[in-house]
Amino acid sequence: MLDKIILKFFPSTERFWEVFRFLVVGGSCFVLEYFLLFALTEFVGFDPLISAPIAFTISLIVNYILCVYVVFHAENQSGRQMFFFILTSIMGLGINQLVMWFFIDIIGIWYMFAKVIASAIVMIWNYFTKRYILKK
Repeated sequence: MLDKIILKFFPSTERFWEVFRFLVVGGSCFVLEYFLLFALTEFVGFDPLISAPIAFTISLIVNYILCVYVVFHAENQSGRQMFFFILTSIMGLGINQLVMWFFIDIIGIWYMFAKVIASAIVMIWNYFTKRYILKK
């Protein structure tokens, strides 16, 4: 019954579970990153545009490990795959910083709301680029 429902929306049940694992891992890493952003800004006193890349990088390392071993089961990565994973992650950081800057400095919204918007955009970027790199 569940398989029938899944196959209406996904090409296979494996793809559904892959997306499910990606969302759980990504959601957990988002919580980690969000907490670090808040802590570094509010308790350490960093500017949000300084806290954001630090939190992003720490979360990214955790996300990388979990994506390789839990989400995509891609333990045997080539140097090329690792290079492109890092490259697309740096591009994701650039997208994150650009969106954060735009919403904080140009639009004038609270940095924690800006982070939610930035994370949603980067999550889409990450899924498609990481899947392509790790599953190719």
